Amino acid sequence: MKRFSMVTVRKRVVGLFFCFVLLFGILTFRLLYLEVIRNDYFTTLALEQRLRPIPILANRGDILDRNMNKLAVSMSADAVYAIPAEITDMEQTASVLAAMLDLDAEWVKERLGRKQSMVWLKLKIDPDTAREVLQANLKGIGVTDRPQRFYPNGPLAAQVLGFAGIDNQGLEGIEAYYDRYLRGNPGMLLQERDAGGRAIPGGIESRLQPQDGYDLVLTIDQAIQYAAESELERAVLETQSEFGIMVLVQPKTGEVLASAVYPSFDPNSYNEYPSGLWRNRAVTDQFEPGSTFKVVTGSAALDAGVTRLDEVFVDPVRLVRWGGRVSCWRPQGHGEETFIEAVENSCNPIFAILGADRLGPQRFYEYVSAFGFGKKTGIDFPGEAVGQVPKPGKTKHGELLQWANIGFGQGIAVTPIQLAMMAAAIANDGKLMQPYLVKEVRDKQGNIIEETTPKLVRQVVSEKTARDFAMVMRSVVVNGSGANAAIAGYAVAGKTGTAEMPSPQGGYSEDRMASFLGFAPVEDPQIAGVIMLVRIGVRPAYGGTWAAPVFARVVEKALKYLQVPRQADPETLAQPSAGSVFVPNVKSLDVETARAVLTQASLKVELDKPGTIVETQMPQPGTEVKKGSTVYLGIYQEDETGEEVVVPKVIGLSLRDASVTLGQSGLRIRIVGTGVAVEQTPPPGTTMKKEEVVVVRFASGQLELP
Repeated sequence: MKRFSMVTVRKRVVGLFFCFVLLFGILTFRLLYLEVIRNDYFTTLALEQRLRPIPILANRGDILDRNMNKLAVSMSADAVYAIPAEITDMEQTASVLAAMLDLDAEWVKERLGRKQSMVWLKLKIDPDTAREVLQANLKGIGVTDRPQRFYPNGPLAAQVLGFAGIDNQGLEGIEAYYDRYLRGNPGMLLQERDAGGRAIPGGIESRLQPQDGYDLVLTIDQAIQYAAESELERAVLETQSEFGIMVLVQPKTGEVLASAVYPSFDPNSYNEYPSGLWRNRAVTDQFEPGSTFKVVTGSAALDAGVTRLDEVFVDPVRLVRWGGRVSCWRPQGHGEETFIEAVENSCNPIFAILGADRLGPQRFYEYVSAFGFGKKTGIDFPGEAVGQVPKPGKTKHGELLQWANIGFGQGIAVTPIQLAMMAAAIANDGKLMQPYLVKEVRDKQGNIIEETTPKLVRQVVSEKTARDFAMVMRSVVVNGSGANAAIAGYAVAGKTGTAEMPSPQGGYSEDRMASFLGFAPVEDPQIAGVIMLVRIGVRPAYGGTWAAPVFARVVEKALKYLQVPRQADPETLAQPSAGSVFVPNVKSLDVETARAVLTQASLKVELDKPGTIVETQMPQPGTEVKKGSTVYLGIYQEDETGEEVVVPKVIGLSLRDASVTLGQSGLRIRIVGTGVAVEQTPPPGTTMKKEEVVVVRFASGQLELP
């Protein structure tokens, strides 16, 4: 056996000793490092592990209209939460809570069994229920305040406002776009808990107060918005349209005064409505504009000097050129007509010539782009569509035919907000403004954090061109198809449109869109905009017949509300000679109204055939004739089925329900007033022919314009 010397043993003992000293030194240093150098860090970490937070949401900022009327507010509501780690009897707790909160017991049990520090059970309960939950004294169950979004006016401006979700986040509309300003900073309730998640008796408990969000002041005017929505609803129901859109702006600033879509929804219960109703179609959807786009073609042609106001055209009726054919909507055409009359008559071949031949693709494209089509307007709203504008030189075959079609509003896609701003540019001496919805961002003390100022995008056409074409658009209302847009005391300028709607299979379907865009008063425009009735269910689907009167009713209320003084129409200042009268414009009016207007003017009426709507008249509007002269009216004749139906009872029903009930019977509705049906003519049980009109009067105490 090998024997170790004493020296060797000592060396090993000394080595072992130094190892222990080194190990002790390392442990001591580590302890000092943890206890002294990293003390604050680990103390904080320990507190974080013991202090389990219960989030406290901030109140979202209010959304107000331009006159400081509240459109969206946050209201405090009680909410029930659970701390799963503190629950000792899950079955009993779930059973009791399910009964109190009107919830499914298995659903509650599943929530209580989650491996989370805290779960919400019900977010909005009434004070009595909250008191009942607290009195039950269930371990691990608590009640706290939680802000809830509330929209005082229900569906008013719903697609503009959007809505906020249960976690205080904006999900749609202005609520989503300006979420960073509205949502504020959340707070929390901190409670000290053990490793099992149970509250430590006498432990730390503190509350970090949330910071409320900023308020938004919109450009929307609540009263004008209400007028637009109520009249749009009436129009959609009367015409059996799929939906309607109306946008009104201040032409000199770009402020959006109203943006209405019908059907709408109530943001207080948004999840009860189809998601398709949530979006603001005025910004997110695009359409072929039809004849309203002739404003672009006509003003561009004037500005480029390729036509004159007094130039005389000959309507070719059916124009075969550019490898295709463009037909006039009137089978016999319009014969000789000046440029102004071509706009009044909405003559397709003339605008095809102006677009394809006179302007040409490149120059026409430049004007179309200058008006803002084919690009976003920059409005402060999510999901804005761009539209579709073809670029010159990109079409291998048929490019001239393509631009001929664009000349009268086919083969191009635009958004309603783009159309409204185009009309506003003509009203604003050719200056295109950027539209906007939010005027100011304010804190809770009323201090302005951010302010939007009007932004000029560009001068689209010269001031002279804009003023000349404004008078052409005025003539459309006085002498052309826009007669229904006339407002006593206010000079209205406008353009009608009746667009074929593209088919998913290619080409065009039987669906139609009736539209009207315009502004008033012409001498100092205060309001401009567009109305569109999409997939209109009545015939003829003329914009002048159905869309123009809606524009007139809303704009008249708005101008009166804005205290714009009425003026004598310039056209009425001229006096006819003794024994003579000027022939009034009755185009696009229904036959009964046209007959009444002409009779009041001491004129006789003769119809070329039975029917409902005046298409043409002779002599033309504004012609001086002897009293007692005859005005010959060209009438649109609807197909007569001869089938008779019994008028159902609609008294007591809402606007929509009354419209649906009559529509299902094959009858049309004419709406008077708003609210609930209180009277109908003819009465229930009467026999009528299909497609005839039942007049229903509605009454309610809703908001009215002063």
